Amino acid sequence: MNTAAIPTSKPLAGWRVLVPRGGPWGDGVAATLRSQGATPVVAPLINFAPANDAVTLDRALADLAAGAFDWLTVTSATTADVLYAYRAQIPPTTRVAAVGETTAAALQSMGYRVDLIPDQDNSAAGMAEQLLALEPEPRDILTLRSEIAKPVLTRMLEEAGHRVRSVVAYRTVGVPVSDKVAADVRSGRINAILITSGSVAEQVYEQFPEIPESTVIAAIGPRTAKDARRAGLTVDVVAERQTVDALIQSVARFSLPHAADEFSV
Repeated sequence: MNTAAIPTSKPLAGWRVLVPRGGPWGDGVAATLRSQGATPVVAPLINFAPANDAVTLDRALADLAAGAFDWLTVTSATTADVLYAYRAQIPPTTRVAAVGETTAAALQSMGYRVDLIPDQDNSAAGMAEQLLALEPEPRDILTLRSEIAKPVLTRMLEEAGHRVRSVVAYRTVGVPVSDKVAADVRSGRINAILITSGSVAEQVYEQFPEIPESTVIAAIGPRTAKDARRAGLTVDVVAERQTVDALIQSVARFSLPHAADEFSV
C-alpha cells in the first residue's frame, strides 16, 4: 500500500471513513474528519444493552450523585454512553478516572470532566497503578464495567485496602449496519475503517467479510490492534497515541486508495 501521501491543508480530501460509534463521540470524530477534508460515514457497530441487574446499577448511580464515592473509574467509551443515557450526575467531590484518551474524549463530549488518565499504560491495571500512587489511604471507589470485563481494576484496588463497589453497567451488543454501508465497504467506497475497541473489531470482522486490501484498517492503539488481529482483521496502521486526532493522523499517512474505481457498487 502506498504511504507516500502528499501533505495538504486537507490531508484526507476525497476519503470516505467509517466511524464505528455514534452519539456525541461519533459526532465529534465526524467533525474532525470533515475538517481534514474527509467524508465521515457514521455507522455505529456496537451499542449497550441494560445490565441484567438494573436495580444495583440504579442504586450505584444514585449513591454516586449523592457523593458517596471519592472516585469513579470509567474503563470504556461505552461506559460513558451508559452514564449519559442514565443522566448520571457526578458531584464535584467525586474525581473521575478514564482508562485512556478515547474514553476521556467520550466523557468530555457528554459534559463530564476527567481528572485522571493513565500516563502510559491505558489499561485497567495501568489505571489501578496510577490510582494507588495517588491515593495511599483507603478511599471509596465506584468501578463500572461491562458484563464480560475481568475485575482486574477492582481486585487491585481492594488488595490495596480501598473500599470498592464494582457494578456491571452494561452488556455490549452488535448493531447491524445498513445494506448500503455493507455494500460500500465491500466495494471499496469506504477507504478507511477506524477500529476503536476490541468489540468494534469483532463487529467489523463479522459484518464485513469482504474488505478490499486497499481499505485502510486503523487501530487506535497497540492493545486495540492486538484485539483486532485476534478477531481476524489485518491492521494497516496503529495510532502513535491513543487519541482520535492521532488515529486520524495515522490514516492521513496513506495515499487515497482507488478501490472504488475497481469495484462495482
